[in-house]
Amino acid sequence: MNKQILAIIGIVGVIVLLVVIVASFSDESKPSETQSQTPSDISGHHGSDTTNDEKFQSLIEKEAPDFILESYTGEQVSLQELRGKKIVLFFTEGLMCYPSCWNQMAAFGEDSAFNNSNVVTLSITVDRKEDWRQAIEKMPELSRAIVLFDTNRQVSSEYGVLSLSSSMHKGQFPGHTYLILDEEGVVRFIKDDPQMGIRNDELKAELGKLK
Repeated sequence: MNKQILAIIGIVGVIVLLVVIVASFSDESKPSETQSQTPSDISGHHGSDTTNDEKFQSLIEKEAPDFILESYTGEQVSLQELRGKKIVLFFTEGLMCYPSCWNQMAAFGEDSAFNNSNVVTLSITVDRKEDWRQAIEKMPELSRAIVLFDTNRQVSSEYGVLSLSSSMHKGQFPGHTYLILDEEGVVRFIKDDPQMGIRNDELKAELGKLK
């Protein structure tokens, strides 16, 4: 009788062991809570990751949306009032984009081809004007560039530059984007630049095409 009891206990023990082993394999095959998260669940806290260039692309060969923005020097700059000049618009992430965007703005300020009687270059950021002093202190060359503040993002939204490939914080910040307007305010050239290089030579070539 004792042998039978021991045999039953042994069989039950084997069964329990098999159940534990099967259960452990089953648990390992299931994704954990962290593993099961999709990229959309954990994607940036800075807005959508979706690239959308439809609005931006639609600007080509059309009159650029008008705006009035304040410069770092306190002037109210009106796009409409600049008619008769070629305009380069550079939408930039500003303070957050050091050194790439800063280098491009400084390069504009140091090149007379972008600031003369026929050409005006405007760098547009969504930073607050009062925060821009820290950039000037860190890179004094920036003081030569015309920097405008689109703090409420209205102009950046109208130009469709908040969700382009170069934007690292899509929906909230522009990235590194250029437009060239002719003397009538019509957009003749657009470029979004995820590589965030200094594009003076390319832009000068495009300006030269405008008669």
